[in-house]
Amino acid sequence: MDRRALLTGDFSLEPAPKQPSAPPINVVDEGFRRQCEARLAEMRAADALPGFDLRGVLARNKLSRRRFLQWSAGITAALGLPSVFTPQVAEAAELLGRVPVIWIEGQSCTGNTEAFLRASAPTVSELILQSLALQYHETVMAGAGFQAEETLASAAKQYAGKYVLVIEGSIPTGANGGYATNGASAQKFVDRVASLSANAAAVIAAGSCASFGGIPAASPNPTGATRVSDVVSGVPVINIPACPMNPDNFVGTILHFVLTGQWPATDSLLRPTWAFGTLIHNSCPRRAHFDAGEYVQNWGDEAAQSNFCLYKMGCKGPYTYNNCPSIGYNENTSWPIRAGHGCIGCSQPAFWDQLAFERPLATQIPGPGIFGLGLQSSVDKFGAGLVAVAGVGVAVHAVASGIARSKSRRSESGGDDDSETSVEP
Repeated sequence: MDRRALLTGDFSLEPAPKQPSAPPINVVDEGFRRQCEARLAEMRAADALPGFDLRGVLARNKLSRRRFLQWSAGITAALGLPSVFTPQVAEAAELLGRVPVIWIEGQSCTGNTEAFLRASAPTVSELILQSLALQYHETVMAGAGFQAEETLASAAKQYAGKYVLVIEGSIPTGANGGYATNGASAQKFVDRVASLSANAAAVIAAGSCASFGGIPAASPNPTGATRVSDVVSGVPVINIPACPMNPDNFVGTILHFVLTGQWPATDSLLRPTWAFGTLIHNSCPRRAHFDAGEYVQNWGDEAAQSNFCLYKMGCKGPYTYNNCPSIGYNENTSWPIRAGHGCIGCSQPAFWDQLAFERPLATQIPGPGIFGLGLQSSVDKFGAGLVAVAGVGVAVHAVASGIARSKSRRSESGGDDDSETSVEP
């Protein structure tokens, strides 16, 4: 086996997700380009829904057209599209108002919503989320009580088969679903999910609680909390995990739908492979220190101040699929590992029970090099070992040569080494 493959291969608690083959980034598939153009023309012909005015939102937040195009270029690259598709991605963003969205919440802290609502200097993705053509969202809507219930029922009927249902939070199934009810009618949340998903174009599970059960499903899980995909059937389900989810991953997924008319390819856990197809470990900015066997041993030690690898402090990057290293949070200003704390695996199933603690797993990843000492350290030690072995070899050779010469002299003199010899005066 290739030694490099052994040192750089994926280490995971689950099989690596299968990823669809993709053309090189600079190759343009003309058939795909025509498909996107036809889809955008279809979206332009659709009626704009109230509540979405991207240009107005950008202007009010003093974000220039140039800044918007820079964001579009970043999302284009993240989606794995050639850079020539940037104008189409930008247009797709402006056409998001043609897609009705119904957003409901179950067992959650509303962290996914709050994460983009509370930003002091919101990103384009966060502004888009705040300005989506939301037909219903309990946290941001003005209506309440029976008025809110009527709004939800009206939107579900008017946009049946067209709306995207976003679910934030896990779904309790214990006590016959009685642990979570909604609205003035006290409808069980599990029933609300079932009825609304039946007429949705797709369902997006926003955050780890909706995607995998999250903290509400942690042991002992008294409410029987479960993930969206265990309740919803018959329509596409796309998981956008993390705690909170990254707004870019959410918006990018919907942009893919607006641009192509199709939802992005997903892995075995229903996560878009464009965002969750690579281990954090493989792209981690501290990976070189892992390869060199350089680890933080204690918080605040010299190694921590030198940004060494956090694996021995419990970093779960080697087990976690996410694009945090490339996309970050808050306009890519930071993310946990960059801030000095290890990844807690929040985009993985059962992360709270299995991954979110500051120590390595019982089944640890063998570090690269000899005995996990790291590549450079192993090379140094192996080189020193070779020198030592070579020194021993030289010494053995010298002794053997001396013995051979002694035997040769005895043979020539016909006597023993300890026989008397005469010395000429």
